[in-house]
Amino acid sequence: MGGAMLLIGYLLCGAALVDGLLPRRQRLVRLWLGLSAGLILMMWLPTLYAFFLGFTRLSNLLGLGTAAAFAGASQLLARRTPRERRWTDMPLWLPLALVAPLAILGGYLQTTHILRPEAGALYVGQSTYGDLCLHLGIATSLRDAAYPPTYSLLPGALLGYPFLGDSMVTSMLLFGSGLSFSFVFTGTLMMALVGLGFVLFCWELTKSRAATVIAFLLMFLNGGLGFVYALDGIGRDATTFREIFTGFYRTPTNQPDLNLRWVNVICDMMIPQRTLLTGWMALVPALWLLVTAARGREWMPFALLGVWAGTMPMIHTHSFLALGLISVGAVAFCVWRAPKAERTAVFLRFALYGGVALALALPQLMTWSVPQTVNGGSLKLRFNWVNNDGSGRLIDGYCWFWIKNVGLIWLMMVPAALCGRRDGADQRQFSLRMLGLGAAIVYAVAELVQFQPNEYDNNKLFYVAYMAMLPAVGWYLVTLWNHLKGVRGRALLAAAFLLASTLSGALSIGREVVSNYQLFSAAEAHAAAFVERETPADAVFLTGTQHKNAVAALAGRSIVCGTPSYLYFHGIDYSGQYLAAKQMLELPEDSAALFEQYGVRYVYLSNYERGDYDLDETWFAEHCELVFAEGDVCVYALDDVHRNLPET
Repeated sequence: MGGAMLLIGYLLCGAALVDGLLPRRQRLVRLWLGLSAGLILMMWLPTLYAFFLGFTRLSNLLGLGTAAAFAGASQLLARRTPRERRWTDMPLWLPLALVAPLAILGGYLQTTHILRPEAGALYVGQSTYGDLCLHLGIATSLRDAAYPPTYSLLPGALLGYPFLGDSMVTSMLLFGSGLSFSFVFTGTLMMALVGLGFVLFCWELTKSRAATVIAFLLMFLNGGLGFVYALDGIGRDATTFREIFTGFYRTPTNQPDLNLRWVNVICDMMIPQRTLLTGWMALVPALWLLVTAARGREWMPFALLGVWAGTMPMIHTHSFLALGLISVGAVAFCVWRAPKAERTAVFLRFALYGGVALALALPQLMTWSVPQTVNGGSLKLRFNWVNNDGSGRLIDGYCWFWIKNVGLIWLMMVPAALCGRRDGADQRQFSLRMLGLGAAIVYAVAELVQFQPNEYDNNKLFYVAYMAMLPAVGWYLVTLWNHLKGVRGRALLAAAFLLASTLSGALSIGREVVSNYQLFSAAEAHAAAFVERETPADAVFLTGTQHKNAVAALAGRSIVCGTPSYLYFHGIDYSGQYLAAKQMLELPEDSAALFEQYGVRYVYLSNYERGDYDLDETWFAEHCELVFAEGDVCVYALDDVHRNLPET
């Protein structure tokens, strides 16, 4: 309960802050931006105090007090400014009809996919089976941690992964909220904010109900032509269709063996990849602020945008990079389109935005992102994303790869960007073309540069380019519909296009809704509860390197070496610790120096350790104290550590 109250406090502060900063904006916009700002305050303000106090209850309370001071100052400065009293200029049914189903779906998937208890065991969905443990481990290990934090999966290694989306969960944990509740509550809220923000973003750009609905459907029911492969297989094997809903990653949007990689954003991005969800929660408002600032001649919106953007690198670095690339296109377009007498002023306003953003972002980038990405050797040239076999040859033809993955929408991108009056005098067309240029830059960079060891991660840039283009695509499709007035069959043609564009995504969501996998057994969950309750927070455990590691994920304790599936793709050299963990498990009698070097105080053994190593369990049983035993799980204390703990 205390964690929820802390979250609500930050949300109220964010709402009051934005209400004072943007009093002339409509109420729904102020509410959306305010709630988003509240979450950003919750992530950042305790972090600033944590550098001096650790990530403790005190640093979080001081952060909340600072947020309240910001909100109070904003209200004081705006006390004489009249507020816009209208909720919105769009029909209220529009955001309700679109966002409410997304929020309900998001809440259901968050609940079923994040540590759903059943008979003592903990269950997840298909998409969260792989990624969730990383976020659990970050959130649980940040409690009372010194800053800058290190990986609990590799003690001593700086946590360069954007961790602020998980730190808000840590804040709630410190005030008594449960782990699952904290993830589910904040995740559902962020999904609703992303959905509402996208509706407001599309409306701001198009002022069209039809264009907004189309763009929303294409965004969240995205897929490609993968359904063609699935339906084609039914003729050869009647079980093919059933496998979409029962097989492990057999959906029409995610089959690497068929080079189908354009996954549905709900199933494989927003639900499992919490950092991306948090990044989009901050990115969509930034895009909205960019569009509205570029339309005017005031300096303050650019300064506000700079502050907002400057918070983003450690929320989600890919979203920050994508926003920067879109902004490059925006400034180029706006300076080019401005009258000659105004070009300098336009450029200086964008320079203010960029200067403020970089002043806030550079310390983050130099502390966390550059050492892990650039110094780790992750950057390389690579053409055509995952359609490249690594030797320079394309797996599918260039255009066909994008058509079958993104769908017919890919063919609409360029015409949509160019649709409308050529003089660009229309404000709507000005904004859409500005974003189109920015999206093209993002697309080009993502097609040519690989930023992470896993080339697949460039999709986090492609999706932003896709998101930025969808309002233009929605408007273009509405324009085509109007031009086809009187043509027989246009309704059938429109329905066929929408079906072809959303069926793969809908099937993938259906699969995710029914998916159910055990992540931790009852014995593992009980062992983690014992470890969290009965062992020191700074204790180091020797375990295997399985990604389903209850000690790291649920208890937040440091382990000698975590799973390579996380560490490798974060660009971290873990080879020494990996070999040390193997030797200590297999040759403990000869590893006294290693136990001392890594500060190991406890050993966690389960069937993973027994299956992955030539484990010398007899030595641990004879030389260590068994402090927990249930099912296949045993926890041993080394030497005289905690000999008073009860054997369970």
